[in-house]
Amino acid sequence: MTHKDSIAARFGAAQGYEQAARVQRIVAGELARRITACHTPGNAPARILEIGCGTGFLTRELRRQFPQAHITATDIAPAMLARTARRMADDGRLSLCRMDADAPDVDGPFDLICSSMAMQWFPDRARTLHALAGLLAPGGQMAMATLCAGSFRQWRDAYARAGVVYPMPDYPAIEQLQAEWPVPGAGMWHETEVIDTPATPLAFVQELRAIGATHTDHAPATAGQLRRVLAAAGADGPFSVSYQVGYGLFRRARWPGVFVTGTDTDVGKTVTAATLVKAWDAAYWKPLQSGTDDAPSDSTGVRQLTGLDPARLYPPAATFGASLSPEDAAHVAHTRIDPAAITLPRHTAGDGPLVVEGAGGVFVPIAEHYLMIDLMARLALPVVLVARSQLGTINHTLLSLAALRARGLHVAGVILNGPAEPHGRSAIERHGRVRILAEFPTVTPMGPDAVTQLAARLPTWEQVAGNAP
Repeated sequence: MTHKDSIAARFGAAQGYEQAARVQRIVAGELARRITACHTPGNAPARILEIGCGTGFLTRELRRQFPQAHITATDIAPAMLARTARRMADDGRLSLCRMDADAPDVDGPFDLICSSMAMQWFPDRARTLHALAGLLAPGGQMAMATLCAGSFRQWRDAYARAGVVYPMPDYPAIEQLQAEWPVPGAGMWHETEVIDTPATPLAFVQELRAIGATHTDHAPATAGQLRRVLAAAGADGPFSVSYQVGYGLFRRARWPGVFVTGTDTDVGKTVTAATLVKAWDAAYWKPLQSGTDDAPSDSTGVRQLTGLDPARLYPPAATFGASLSPEDAAHVAHTRIDPAAITLPRHTAGDGPLVVEGAGGVFVPIAEHYLMIDLMARLALPVVLVARSQLGTINHTLLSLAALRARGLHVAGVILNGPAEPHGRSAIERHGRVRILAEFPTVTPMGPDAVTQLAARLPTWEQVAGNAP
């Protein structure tokens, strides 16, 4: 039996959990209160992931506060999930999943990821928090409650007075937890103390066993040693136990912009990018530019079409003269592209959204074993897919949508270029399960006035960003 199997078995066998877990109930209620204080009725989370749900203390609080949310409640112990299922049997918006938080295998993104009194069981907190943060939707929140240094100090003192090695784990200081947040400075931990008063020291030990919290870092005390510890704990009158509880709230930054890609080359990505820049008062970035031997760069074209301030026109990571894929254009220039060096510009939400334009379609090569879709997945922006409206667009568009979703990318919508074709539009909407952001008719001549006309057809940035999961 592995270490984690042992933990799951102990919690699964904890038949008296609901009655004995007084502090766990208090902490879950307080965590729920802190979560609710961060949400107004207009921005309630739609998808919630709970880690270590136990018998459902926090799950039930979340349901009361967010009745329309879909909750995925997970736990390492199947028996705990079964108890939550019995207590919330009629909840059609609840999914229960056996999962190890260290290896999350659920599909995000989630608007809220939370956990009450389970984080202390993570063997590598920082790594697990980073993995969970990757499942957050932009603007989403992570809310955690866990034990901190100083918990059970009375019990620890009793062991010291009895001359017995204290077997329970050490808990992190609040400063250590703060340092482990996925993005330093993007969240805050606050510490509070909960005082529990078991009937006797022996009752405290029995309650720990009843809730399955009996993992130790050292060999447990023998029967004789435990008698000495119990005597020391009760020597000074009524026995109490301090729980130092840390409450952490972390919020992921909202979408900084969109990534514009196409179903093909010359499908109208640059004009679409310029139109988005105009409609949303956005900044622009073309990470990889090729073909400058034959025509002005796309960055130059966008600036001419929109009158964009040069300060909001970010330079490419690499520029090549040959009109080829980035990989081949780099080869012709006797160099290669390092994908790791392509990072988003330092752009803040206060500067408006950022429109990022790719090169060609989703499978255009950038480097060996690295395609445009790999860059899109790493930048993790919602995608605007540009497609032709003519015959054949259904197949090309649905294939591109399937590829994007297979990589976990959110598709903000599709823009169709060319004469209106209602049958094709309908098929893409229905089979692609996607929003058509706009249909752009052919406009000649293409210039700033034409871009202004097309921009009027687009939804606002707030409408698009608000439609992100």
